[in-house]
Amino acid sequence: MEKQNSIGKRFWQGLAIFVIAIFFSSSSFAAEYISVKKDGVNIRSGPNTNTEILWEVFKDFPLQVLERKGKWIRIRDFEGDKGWIYSQLASKTKTVIVKVKTANMRVGPGKNYEIMATVKYGVVFKPVGKDGSWIKLSHEDGTTGWMFNTLIWPK
Repeated sequence: MEKQNSIGKRFWQGLAIFVIAIFFSSSSFAAEYISVKKDGVNIRSGPNTNTEILWEVFKDFPLQVLERKGKWIRIRDFEGDKGWIYSQLASKTKTVIVKVKTANMRVGPGKNYEIMATVKYGVVFKPVGKDGSWIKLSHEDGTTGWMFNTLIWPK
């Protein structure tokens, strides 16, 4: 009888661990990202227009969503700075930003491909493809190429 209780106990412990693992690996815990709809959008210290303007962002600037409060979104940028943006000024369009001083953009997904451009810190792209750790990016000026994912944010 004691052996049966031990087996039953291990079963329920195993099931509990499995359920917890599934819960924490679910997409509900994946970070949410937005981009800015237009140039000159204010990032504020709190969720209303009476709070301090911390900085200004430009069209397509990517931001990570930290929380939502009414019509406001608490965000973090690629440098780790936090603030609030009015939700009507945000878009679900996925964009990325170069987070290193300079990054090589290549014609294909790998170091063996020719460098087609050297891109500076803070340039924004739209991701249009992926091959392993390489991301195919498109700039609003029509330039399209590949960059290694550690050079951009978010990955």
